[in-house]
Amino acid sequence: MCGIVGYIGPKPCVPVIMEGLARLEYRGYDSAGIAVAGGGHPLQLRRAPGKLHNLAEILARDPVHGTYGIGHTRWATHGRPTEENAHPHRDGTGTLVVVHNGIVENYLQLKNALLAKGHRFSSETDTEIIAHVIQDELELAAADPSAPHPASEATTPTDSNSAETVLSAPSSLPLEEAVRRAVARLTGAFAIGVLSANEPDKLVAARMGPPAVLGIGEGEFFLASDVPGILHHTRDIHFLQDGEVATLTTRGIALTDFHGAPKQLHPQRITWDPIQAEKAGYKHFMLKEINEQPRAVRDTTLGRVSLDSGRIFLPDMRITPDEFKAATGITIAACGTSWHAGLAGKFMIERLARLPVDVDYASEYRYRDPIPDASGLGLLITQSGETADTIAAQHELIAKGSKTLAICNVVGSAVTRLAAGVITTNAGPEIGVASTKAFTAQLTALFTLALYLAQVRGTITFEHSLYLVGELSKIPAKLEDVLRSVDDQCAELARSFSTARDFLFLGRGIHYPIALEGALKLKEISYIHAEGYPAGEMKHGPNALIDETLPVVCIATQDPNDPSSVLKYEKTLSNIQEVTARSGRVIAIAIEGDAHIAQLVEHVIHIPQTHELLLPILEVVPLQLLAYHIAVRRGCDVDQPRNLAKSVTVE
Repeated sequence: MCGIVGYIGPKPCVPVIMEGLARLEYRGYDSAGIAVAGGGHPLQLRRAPGKLHNLAEILARDPVHGTYGIGHTRWATHGRPTEENAHPHRDGTGTLVVVHNGIVENYLQLKNALLAKGHRFSSETDTEIIAHVIQDELELAAADPSAPHPASEATTPTDSNSAETVLSAPSSLPLEEAVRRAVARLTGAFAIGVLSANEPDKLVAARMGPPAVLGIGEGEFFLASDVPGILHHTRDIHFLQDGEVATLTTRGIALTDFHGAPKQLHPQRITWDPIQAEKAGYKHFMLKEINEQPRAVRDTTLGRVSLDSGRIFLPDMRITPDEFKAATGITIAACGTSWHAGLAGKFMIERLARLPVDVDYASEYRYRDPIPDASGLGLLITQSGETADTIAAQHELIAKGSKTLAICNVVGSAVTRLAAGVITTNAGPEIGVASTKAFTAQLTALFTLALYLAQVRGTITFEHSLYLVGELSKIPAKLEDVLRSVDDQCAELARSFSTARDFLFLGRGIHYPIALEGALKLKEISYIHAEGYPAGEMKHGPNALIDETLPVVCIATQDPNDPSSVLKYEKTLSNIQEVTARSGRVIAIAIEGDAHIAQLVEHVIHIPQTHELLLPILEVVPLQLLAYHIAVRRGCDVDQPRNLAKSVTVE
């Protein structure tokens, strides 16, 4: 949940690292730091509490220079967000520094053992222990120079089929071997970057859990915790895998496992345009990403949907149609916004494919002793593909005998590598911590999966498939209509409701997950307490909360061609009347042309008509915009809400 950027090459590294950290600040913004060396300069370290601009101000007053280095933006887990707890952290000699994303679970045991050896610590963090463990390994080797160690093997990455071998000097323990020995003593989750003044022009990285990527440029090499941090410099990326150690030098990248056995780099070409990760004139990334949703939905269906035949094509599947036919059910595991998408996906899959679906919080799945079902399938939904809880749930599903699918926005991420089938949500990089376009892309992917399953399992007619594909193809244009028509209205509503202390969001059926998502968006970025609730459960408790100060957002849409949808709508109108009878202040999301609802409520936001199962994609947009404008009026940091990080890579 932290941002890491490392660079080694011919040019000054500080601008490269600081630029990359700025693009990764969504991963953490409690403190920041940088360590650089090379080009005739010694190891230099600068750190600052708070956001990255505080570090930039320090560097302007007291600059550092070098051609290789590492930087870090922190999301605090161990220790307060202070300068002494900021990364990079030094070892006891002051010549070695470490940056770290993750949690070292046995750091207290390690710390006590190191204290007994005379080590002294200056921070409250678990990361500082890593630096001292590496120092300890170097000192142990120095005390016994005859102890064998494996030579390092460096692979020149510009040609993945060639390898240039560089043997380390036998007289001392190489930094990469000290790192390999050190990580063997760690338990927990970590992605680390290490450099030492005693081994110039070398940067070592290791991964077990949280993401790390290597960038391959023209005579220069990069390390980052996420692709946007280095995408302006290279699109050739190797996703470091669990149990890998990379040594970056000016000659290339050496890759081994934790035991020192050489491994081959497998660079991938990233097709994202770097400009996609910029604000493009919008005030906030979140607003930009809300407005990118028509494109995200369109790109997620591209190449997977035939308007002529109504067929769905999912090419990245190693699960056969026969296996889909034989499946007895699907278990969806996800966290946060992705869990809400999974709840909506349950309605889509069960209705179209007639296949039972359970939806679990990934963070809870493995703790409930799930019942094995080798004929069942697992479905993981995740924006980053690196969410620790989701990966843990995937491992549990696989251990129980289930094949797993992944709906993910990042090609090559951990979840996609484990999955037997992948549907990529082609939303492009999502920088705002509060997910928007990734959510609507997930809903789109779930709808295509539901339709694919229905076709494979023979639960849908050709005519109905053709109709649904046609409706899906209209969603991007309808999203554009919603964005044009409701933004000003949501901004005006924010004037009236930004001082509220609590919100209630109501929905029925497939619209209930959207109520949950609307509440989550509001609480994430405005810090207003908000709760999503099934509309039919109002009588069972929440009615006690309603008074003239409580805003209640009701999703009251309907598909007039669907009798069950009309029935849900009529029941929701009854719930609205319960609220207004108790002086609650109602904001309703309704279909264009619905004149009746305007007679019942104070505020109505209209969206275009579509099929019942596609309405959630349109319904969520006004809720995103309402949350955004309320947060802006309250002076909140929309893109970087307090205490949150974009990718939760530790449990």
